[in-house]
Amino acid sequence: MADYNSGDISFVLLSTALVWFMIPGVGYFYSGISRQKNALSLIMLSVLSVAVVSFQWFFWGYSLTYGKDSGPYIGNLRNAFLIDVEKIKIGQDSSITDMTFAIYQCMFAAITPALAIGSAAERGRIFPAIFFFFIWSTLVYDPIAHWTWSQDGWGKKLGILDFAGGTPVHISCGAAALAYCLILGKRHQEDHEEFRQHNISHTVLGTVMLWFGWFGFNGGSALAAGPQAVNAYTVTNLSASVGGLTWMAMDFRVERKLSTIGFCCGAIAGLVVITPGAGYVSPSSSIAFGFIGGFFCNLATNIKHWFDFDDAMEVFPVHCVGGIIGNILTGIFAQKSIAALDGRLEIDGGLLDGNWKQIVYQIAGSCAGLAYSFSITYIILFIMDRVPGFSLRVKKENETSGLDKTEIGESAYDFVDEVILLNTRTQRERVQPEPSNQETSINERGVEVVQNRSSAFKEN
Repeated sequence: MADYNSGDISFVLLSTALVWFMIPGVGYFYSGISRQKNALSLIMLSVLSVAVVSFQWFFWGYSLTYGKDSGPYIGNLRNAFLIDVEKIKIGQDSSITDMTFAIYQCMFAAITPALAIGSAAERGRIFPAIFFFFIWSTLVYDPIAHWTWSQDGWGKKLGILDFAGGTPVHISCGAAALAYCLILGKRHQEDHEEFRQHNISHTVLGTVMLWFGWFGFNGGSALAAGPQAVNAYTVTNLSASVGGLTWMAMDFRVERKLSTIGFCCGAIAGLVVITPGAGYVSPSSSIAFGFIGGFFCNLATNIKHWFDFDDAMEVFPVHCVGGIIGNILTGIFAQKSIAALDGRLEIDGGLLDGNWKQIVYQIAGSCAGLAYSFSITYIILFIMDRVPGFSLRVKKENETSGLDKTEIGESAYDFVDEVILLNTRTQRERVQPEPSNQETSINERGVEVVQNRSSAFKEN
């Protein structure tokens, strides 16, 4: 045990728990933005992603990503089933074990498809999504993570800087989300029906869970409880704060309202943008990350209108566009002095240190991740949709009823199934399927009585 630092191991294990906590946060964030009849399905998909990808990571995901002595594009199967992982240190200067690193990185692999599936909200079947998580992690996430982070990967050898997942997590999930919503098509919309958020409090809760967990996402990527982790915590919080304020200000310019959802989306955009540079940029630089990220990700939400596709949860503009912006800004603002805070990491820096080539490397890595993730995801989904039993989209009548009822058979809000309005003079009943926040027609030639199954009360 003398070769390891128990403090660093504890810090990375705590960061693992924080990143795990983000995954249901994704579900709550999406759930609040969706309509009530689909709320539970999105939370369910997020926890399914944890379960499926955790098994995939154990089965061969870790080995395909970080297998030793592998090629430039993907790992090998030497550490499949986590064989011999507990006996290995991840590097000569590392103070943690490979098993510690493996469970930490498992959370990154698990959250990525959970983010991507948001674009399929309200019309994508859950059963084929389970298999999609496993296949996509194997064919898309693992290769991109390998070439970005593994010592044998072509991106790592080229010198691409990505501290915590700008390309493997955010660009890859955003590109996959675009492919998914293109394959599925747009949501059906009944006459006069609006795609309105049903519970903004859930979205705020999801944002809080994500923001809180992101300290482990970025800070834990230092793999040691040292000055670099402290810097990552600081820039993460600053970028999220500025991103939220920027997005909210842009929405206020149009709506003249201080939008809660606008602030939440901006905060997530700020977190996404700072991710690749969290261990390389200064706190003052992170202000630029938050402002530029919030500004351009807000503008990018118009892309789906320009090209007429239905990215239900804005995954592409926030994560893919945000990841690209973050990679480019890292090429500008990365500094040798920040990277060397722990005394273990040496980089050439970015434009601030006179290394203009770093911007080119960052753009190359971003384009490679975007093109690979989109093309392979599209092929996977195209094939799956044509396999009997694996059609990706629910039937129109099931979409109208909602995925909670038709795919799960349970509801996020099961306390009221239907409301019966009884006119006491005419004894005529009207059935209202869901409770409404607005007043229904009351006192229609008399007093109406509202019944919820066995209970009844008068409505004045």
